[in-house]
Amino acid sequence: MATKNEVKEYLAYWFQLGKRVIAVNGKVSFLPQPVIQGDRYSQEFEECWLTILSPATGDCYLDGTQETINELLTPAWEMLPCGRCSMPVPLKNVGMPALLCPCSNLPGWPNTEIPAPRSPVCSQEQLTAICASFGEKSTDAQ
Repeated sequence: MATKNEVKEYLAYWFQLGKRVIAVNGKVSFLPQPVIQGDRYSQEFEECWLTILSPATGDCYLDGTQETINELLTPAWEMLPCGRCSMPVPLKNVGMPALLCPCSNLPGWPNTEIPAPRSPVCSQEQLTAICASFGEKSTDAQ
């Protein structure tokens, strides 16, 4: 089952590549920029996420897909890496999988020469983990 955080991360990754979320029968689209600000998601992204989840917004889906965000939040779906580009894509637990990865209509993707989309990172936590790993290696060598 895809968790709310996994679906949120899924959208954040695709927003970073310029994919939009479509709503109101194609009349409205969302593409918050920036998606990440420092060690967290940007205020624009957080507001967009809440709008997408709001029942008043209606059905929303990532451009190039057929599954609605609300469908992805049901137990029938999980998020796994795309076999072509390693980006998160929805996979149905039972029945037929999604027809296409959202990368199918992105020209020039996958592109390993540019940084891949990512989740927010707390620099201090990362540095602490790196320092801790050096400490473990030095004690292993003794």
